Amino acid sequence: MKPRIATFFTGGTISMSIDPSTGGAVPALSGEEIIARVPGLDQLADFDLVNFARWPGPHVTPGRMMDLASAVREKLKDDGIAGAVVTHGTDTLEETAYLLDLTIDSEKPVVFVGAMRNSSELSWDGPENLRAAVRVAVEPDARGHGVIVALNNQLIAAAEVVKTHTESTDTFQSRDFGPLGFIDKDRVIVMRHPFQREFINTRKIEERVDVIKIYAGADGRFINFAVDDGAKGIVIEGLGRGNVTVAALPAIERAIGLGIPVIVTSRCSRGRVLDTYGYEGAGKQLKKMGVFLGGMLPSHKARIKLMLLLGAGYSNEQIRESFEK
Repeated sequence: MKPRIATFFTGGTISMSIDPSTGGAVPALSGEEIIARVPGLDQLADFDLVNFARWPGPHVTPGRMMDLASAVREKLKDDGIAGAVVTHGTDTLEETAYLLDLTIDSEKPVVFVGAMRNSSELSWDGPENLRAAVRVAVEPDARGHGVIVALNNQLIAAAEVVKTHTESTDTFQSRDFGPLGFIDKDRVIVMRHPFQREFINTRKIEERVDVIKIYAGADGRFINFAVDDGAKGIVIEGLGRGNVTVAALPAIERAIGLGIPVIVTSRCSRGRVLDTYGYEGAGKQLKKMGVFLGGMLPSHKARIKLMLLLGAGYSNEQIRESFEK
């Protein structure tokens, strides 16, 4: 018997074609229509098909991510389902994949897939990517690796994946560790486990978490605005190892004094934040103030994680342990 795969179609470029009235690509294809354009897909698996949505990537909100996570979680409870495939817009794919990775506790593979070219283009990469994703979902060696992103014949862990290029088909990369494996002509090759995995047992999310970018000459205006506007958490995208300008310090100290968890990440594309430096505004001072170090997470993923931790009711000390362990 062929394995049965729950396949969720949520929209994105993989579902798009050119709309004659606007001249631009918009979600148009159903799951059935996409599957019909993938030769030999029915030889790999049977499908429990779910037309979940037709959203462009920027229309996916944290609330919608949670709804998707709940739907995937329910399907995976079925003993007849071997795994899940989720098609998604690439603009927010890495955030949704990471949220599901944090909130789904299952050994079954969950594979995210998308496309960089739409179905009206001769180079539409959707069918090839979808076929590769299904191959990963039915692969026994892919079990226990959490949520995997499968594009351009690479397997990348959801916690590590970052979109690095606006158009290139190899846009999704693991910045520091490289792929988990590859989809080759005749097989799926899994080379390693994800660097780090964590399960956050929550069905709630705190959406009032803001990301604020630090740049040369930045002050604390936006941090103060976030605090005054009711932010429950703040992620600072800092400089280098996780440092900030001197002018931003009073606002950060104010937020911490009000009990708001503040996470510092880096605007650098690789590496982790660390309290290496001791000058004013550097990591050692920030940590003494009560800022939590965001590890290797980029700011947008640190935001997803903080929203889930707050939704789960974690204390500030538990939040610190989760980020800094």
